[in-house]
Amino acid sequence: MKPNSSLIGLLTTLLLLTSSVLASPQHGKAKGKGKPPPIPITPPSEEPPTHYGVLLIRAFQPLDIYGPLDTLQLLAHNRHLTLTLLSRTLLPVTSEPASAMMNTHKSTFWPTISPTHTLTSPPSNLQVLIIPGGPGARSPDLGPEIAFIRSVFPKLQYLITICTGSGIAAQSGVLDGRRATTNKAAWNSMTAMGPKVKWVAPARWVEDGKVWSSSGVTAGIDLIYEFIKQKYPNGTALTKRFGEVTEYEPETDWRADPWSERFNVTVPVPEPLV
Repeated sequence: MKPNSSLIGLLTTLLLLTSSVLASPQHGKAKGKGKPPPIPITPPSEEPPTHYGVLLIRAFQPLDIYGPLDTLQLLAHNRHLTLTLLSRTLLPVTSEPASAMMNTHKSTFWPTISPTHTLTSPPSNLQVLIIPGGPGARSPDLGPEIAFIRSVFPKLQYLITICTGSGIAAQSGVLDGRRATTNKAAWNSMTAMGPKVKWVAPARWVEDGKVWSSSGVTAGIDLIYEFIKQKYPNGTALTKRFGEVTEYEPETDWRADPWSERFNVTVPVPEPLV
């Protein structure tokens, strides 16, 4: 049986019309909405850091180090973490002041910490560097530490300064153009070390991208609590449990800073903070 020529012609016309519509740039447009929006691609969530390092300087403030590390040690019971302790040499680092004038009573009450790596041979996979403060932050002999911060900063996932540790970091230039805070009792001397830093007060801690900085000493613990809450799965539940175990109630508002008023330190906020 011969095919009906009229039917073939009709089918051909329909196929041509369909092809024309599909090829048209207007195909798929919602009326009055323009081109359809692209399918959103959700980037993979950032993996929380697992490798922390602490920069050890002579005449460090012990709680600047032990406060954050004690909280992170609790976290290490919940997931794998690695700790690296960095100094110029592998000799124990003491909290004893380098100047006899700062130890007028000739005390011997100075704990030490043994480094695991030198500044010239750091691990290649360091993700977070914690810089504590203390009397040593005012030392004129911090050249190797400042150079190390400057060299390692681009590779870090996060930089965390505790108390006057922000003054050390500021001298390396890595805080230039960033918001940061520091110990209010040492405000003038520390902020002078970073004239290009956007110093913030009042502030218990300040977050600016990959840089986190805290106010004086105990503020470092509050910063670490907030850091864990933000960066780790179930962070809120974890820090709640850590507070119960240690009987510590962390400050949860970065703006809660009575010490700024106590030391009459108030500067305009460089830009809106939330």
